[in-house]
Amino acid sequence: MSDNKQVVADIDHSMYDFKDVENDKDFYRLQEGLTEETVLKVSEEKNDPEWMRDFRLKCLKLYNDIKIPDWGPSIEGLDMDKISSYVRHKSDMKGSWEEVPEDIKNTFERLGIPQAERESLAGVGAQYDSELVYHNVKDEVAAQGVIYTDLESALRSEYADMIKEHFMKLVPPTDHKFAALHGAVWSGGSFVYVPKGVKVEIPLQSYFRLNAAGAGQFEHTLIIVDEGADLHFIEGCSAPKYNVANLHAGCVELYVGKNARLRYSTIENWSKNMYNLNTKRAIVEENGRMEWVSGSFGSHTSYLYPMTILKGDNSQMEFTGITFAGKGQNLDTGAKVVHQGKHTSSVISTKSISKDGGIGTYRSSVVIQKSAKKAKASVSCDSLMLDSISRADTVPGMDIRTNDADVGHEAKIGRISDEAVFYLMSRGISEEDAKAMIVSGFANPVSKELPLEYAVEMNNLIKLEMSGNM
Repeated sequence: MSDNKQVVADIDHSMYDFKDVENDKDFYRLQEGLTEETVLKVSEEKNDPEWMRDFRLKCLKLYNDIKIPDWGPSIEGLDMDKISSYVRHKSDMKGSWEEVPEDIKNTFERLGIPQAERESLAGVGAQYDSELVYHNVKDEVAAQGVIYTDLESALRSEYADMIKEHFMKLVPPTDHKFAALHGAVWSGGSFVYVPKGVKVEIPLQSYFRLNAAGAGQFEHTLIIVDEGADLHFIEGCSAPKYNVANLHAGCVELYVGKNARLRYSTIENWSKNMYNLNTKRAIVEENGRMEWVSGSFGSHTSYLYPMTILKGDNSQMEFTGITFAGKGQNLDTGAKVVHQGKHTSSVISTKSISKDGGIGTYRSSVVIQKSAKKAKASVSCDSLMLDSISRADTVPGMDIRTNDADVGHEAKIGRISDEAVFYLMSRGISEEDAKAMIVSGFANPVSKELPLEYAVEMNNLIKLEMSGNM
């Protein structure tokens, strides 16, 4: 028993769950609810061009017209009349870490963002509530012509036309109710453009922290990797726990050019009062490659299905993901892929772990269109339940429109092996540690794909979940 206490003591979960008091002197917060006045206030705060303001208002109308999804987990606990769509610190975004306000700087210092930037990242964007508070890119990366900035600044720059051409074209606001909501009140996020042939040797990272209670975060990330370019982008998310609902309805749009490659790694550790209704989508041109690495450990309820459109011939997609659903969590996650080009290939590999009555659902969609001759698609989903009160489901969907394709699907659902636990305990290992070892081994195919610091974080989160201290 003493060994287990030592394991828990080594992990400081307060790095996520600390709260910073947001006062009226330093913070501006819109009144709860969603009206035309709300949307216009956000637009005014952002100093939107006219086309964006009009776009927001159209999205609001769509949001009011589109029904809430009726096929997934319940989101009846989410009341938009009690959610503030916009909360920001009254200081502006900084390009120097020393200039960031002390209270926010302390938050990100405790999350390890500046240290990670100094040691292993080409650039960092840090968002606190609705706004980026810090954005910086290393000189040698900027010298390659790489643009990495906040989306609002890009909207008022020489890249304005590029933004207008791509913004919410991959994820149109008509897609679903929360895409429309995002279009109406989006705020923050990053714009990345990697020029033709440029290979960014070290990753870029965005980190999103939602600190305010009863608030929503609606960041928009737009990444364009031009022909022959290469990029690894890392995204981290966290929030402290409150006894009221919070909402995350961000949007990620990824454009992967001819012969280009993009790896997009995410660890989401939202608090368990969060409704995570995020939408992520990529389109890949000829000979391009899209790689997703996804870890989902938090939120009360999730709808999360990163989607890839393999438009060009010989384009490829690989998705590797893991979900951990604990007590009070209902995480509905998976991936989607649409094959359009010839000789396209996709590999989806997911792991799902559920414990203490948590519900983990794997939901996928594989579409192979008539034009996608010689396409190959492989889907593998493994689910592990750690007790008799948890639940795991797989809901795979396949729509194959050509006979000239190779498609495979494999699913496994099971409980943790009593025999394996007994064997490890016979070697002097405690029962909790034995189960944690088995779960870590189960998750290893995902953790080995993550950057080192995120793999360590993921393993620590699993140990915390196993110990029942979250």
